[in-house]
Amino acid sequence: MNAGELAKYIDHTLLKPDASEDAVRRLCAEAREFGFASVCVNGSFTELVARELKGSGVKTCVVVGFPLGAGTSAAKAFETADAVSRGAEEIDMVLSVGRLRFGETAAVREDIRAVVQAAEGALVKVILETCLLTDEQKELACRLAEEAGAHFVKTSTGFSTGGATVEDVALMRRVVGDRLGVKASGGIRTREDAERMIAAGASRIGASASVTICK
Repeated sequence: MNAGELAKYIDHTLLKPDASEDAVRRLCAEAREFGFASVCVNGSFTELVARELKGSGVKTCVVVGFPLGAGTSAAKAFETADAVSRGAEEIDMVLSVGRLRFGETAAVREDIRAVVQAAEGALVKVILETCLLTDEQKELACRLAEEAGAHFVKTSTGFSTGGATVEDVALMRRVVGDRLGVKASGGIRTREDAERMIAAGASRIGASASVTICK
């Protein structure tokens, strides 16, 4: 896989709380130069990113319920609708991790469904935060995401106790088959890291080290 092919897998990401507009503009310029799949940012930068990427083919991706996933479904739906109205084409939402861990499956499913409906056709990726879950819970989360109409399952926020692993990516791919995408995110810093995730079944990579990975 050459650098151009690898770039098409990558969501070029900046989610730091102290990110500046200048840093986001640089992120967008890099995404246009390398041809990344998307630029992934917090919601306050949605309009800026959509404007900077217009006509480039690079998507505007916005996180919702980030990074804890502990807000109400109504709040997540509002956040999603607001992001889409401002130009977001992809939404990366954090599911309700606590509710999943304590067996509230219907509530988790409806939490995801609320975001899918509010997205009005925009692609929705569901962040599982795999480092906090058992394998059984990861499998359940994948099934609930599919039942709720999401398009991707994603490993991690990158803000918890661990990131993507090859084992988790393979597990998620095994559960969703070819029906959903699988995004590996968190701690992917080298080309070798990215290629290992893709070999395990990832169809998208979330990374802040995207330029280093492709160079």
